[in-house]
Amino acid sequence: MRSFADACRFLFPRTAGGIKWGLETTGALLGVLGHPERHYATVHVGGTNGKGSTAAMLAAILRAAGLRVGLYTSPHLVSFCERIQVDGVAVAEAAVAAWVARLEEVALARQASFFEITTAVAFADFAARGVDVAVIEVGLGGRLDATNVIAPLACGVTRIALEHTDYLGDSLEGIAREKAGIAKPGVPFLTTEPNDALAAVLAAEARVLGAEFMRVDPAGAAGLELGLVGPHQRANAALAVALAQQLPGRFRPDEGAIALGLKAARLPGRFDRRGRWLFDVAHNPDGMRALVAALAGSPPPRPVFAVVSILRDKAWREMLALLASAVDLLVLTRAPSAPEGRAWSLELAAAWARGQGIPARVEGDFGNALHVACATARTVLVTGSFHTVGDAMACLPGLAPLG
Repeated sequence: MRSFADACRFLFPRTAGGIKWGLETTGALLGVLGHPERHYATVHVGGTNGKGSTAAMLAAILRAAGLRVGLYTSPHLVSFCERIQVDGVAVAEAAVAAWVARLEEVALARQASFFEITTAVAFADFAARGVDVAVIEVGLGGRLDATNVIAPLACGVTRIALEHTDYLGDSLEGIAREKAGIAKPGVPFLTTEPNDALAAVLAAEARVLGAEFMRVDPAGAAGLELGLVGPHQRANAALAVALAQQLPGRFRPDEGAIALGLKAARLPGRFDRRGRWLFDVAHNPDGMRALVAALAGSPPPRPVFAVVSILRDKAWREMLALLASAVDLLVLTRAPSAPEGRAWSLELAAAWARGQGIPARVEGDFGNALHVACATARTVLVTGSFHTVGDAMACLPGLAPLG
């Protein structure tokens, strides 16, 4: 019998081949499993930043309404199992091992990617655990993302920003078109995108696909208490509420469930305070702006030192400039799990920071960086990527998402 470790050894090397576009392989994997995604309702959530938070809030709302709810998000922080949850309980390692074993033959034949296999595992696990509805976060893009095999009750897109320009292009309009590719005929397609031109692109694509387009007021959740912190979460909450209100029949929650769900929602690594530690997975300029605004709205005890590791293909100069305006010192380091080909140059980052007059210290050893920051600062902010936050949580006893 295959173990969870065996499954991980099979899965993780399949992240190295780059992004694989198309739905055929995911469909073939699901076919082997009897198309489990057809056995429960789904809601699809895409966008650049905020889609994970929106999905988590919507899942919490639906749970508060008494439904059994699956939640599929990515990437994980510490454990692969975080990606696949039912009513807040992560998939069992034994289940992952069993599903991967069943998929191995067709995965090899199809040269399936990590995300294609993981998506099939998630959809199978949701059926096996008897969910009523699953909230599915898009992995990358939308139109050709592996998750786009579902027939959802509603779709939503958060705000659009530049991301993965090597795959999605450097045009916001082009990225918006890809994101809108999750729209389906006759299905509500909602967005909180604040830019009129980009909202128009989303609307046009939705019309072509026959979807029912709706632009949601980002202030639509005003007056409701949120479990997730930061002013940017208001727009994410508004989209979650609007999606919930578009659901038919027994899937549509009442106002009480909406209020309870928004208050209960949690998502590790999103302005996530754990004592003197503060974790945020901001990994692009738009996310960093949201983090800086959250720091201004909910100031932590100072001094604040930021332990930062950013992938080299991100706009790290702009991100560091934004972050430096809100903290007392940048401790520049390298997250151990950052892919070697995407790890940033600490020397280049430090030289740039010095040239900008930004207070910064280089600690190449990740554990030392955490220790140095913790020794002096009253608040230690860990940010820059999912790798950075996940590696820190793994180093700090009791702080891992599933700990």
